[in-house]
Amino acid sequence: METGIHELTAAYALDALDPGERSAYEAHLAGCERCRKELASFWQTTEALAVAASGPEPSPALRERILTDARAEPLQNVVPLEQRRRRTVPVLAAAAAIAAVVALGVGLWASSLSGQLDDTRAALDRERAAAAIVANPDSRTIALEAGTGRLVVDPDGSAALVLHGLGPAPRGKTYETWIVEGETPRPAGIFPGQDGIDVVAVDGEVSTGTVVAVTIEPAGGTETPSTPPIVASDPV
Repeated sequence: METGIHELTAAYALDALDPGERSAYEAHLAGCERCRKELASFWQTTEALAVAASGPEPSPALRERILTDARAEPLQNVVPLEQRRRRTVPVLAAAAAIAAVVALGVGLWASSLSGQLDDTRAALDRERAAAAIVANPDSRTIALEAGTGRLVVDPDGSAALVLHGLGPAPRGKTYETWIVEGETPRPAGIFPGQDGIDVVAVDGEVSTGTVVAVTIEPAGGTETPSTPPIVASDPV
């Protein structure tokens, strides 16, 4: 499989491998400089595509409001001077109102687009960080006491969870990662979960003796766990 495994790089970058292929590719990635370079190149490409395609389309309702206001203005070929004077202030007011609606719509659209781009970049950065930890040949693998998968910790204490079969979080919920030192858990990031395999970066340093756990929490996460862990590692 050594020759063919190089061809899995694109599918790995798009998270399109089955669990067996993904595990084999991750093991191969640790010792293959060629695949690591190709993977970095694919990630740059997918980031560019995500940035180009993630923006929402402006609402058709904005266009309809503008056209409705425009149609409401009667068309007249000849307007007496006095009538035009009387109409100047209402027309200017209508134009200002339309301009304000346009500015508000554009501003809201730009703000939404900026937020989506920031979220996309942050997610890609986390995925890259997690993949780099998993691919590092000097990283250690820690078994899970609860859940299916493993915890991978690099020499600097950065860590990633590789989880199998977790699935998407329930509606209105999120998965939250915790670094537990003694009896004290501290938040270490949230993630939505997916079918197949999740490779999740752990926010914060994982030191000797700590445990990494995952709970199901309300959307946005919490400061302390509110449910029992569904994933927990052995002590690091």
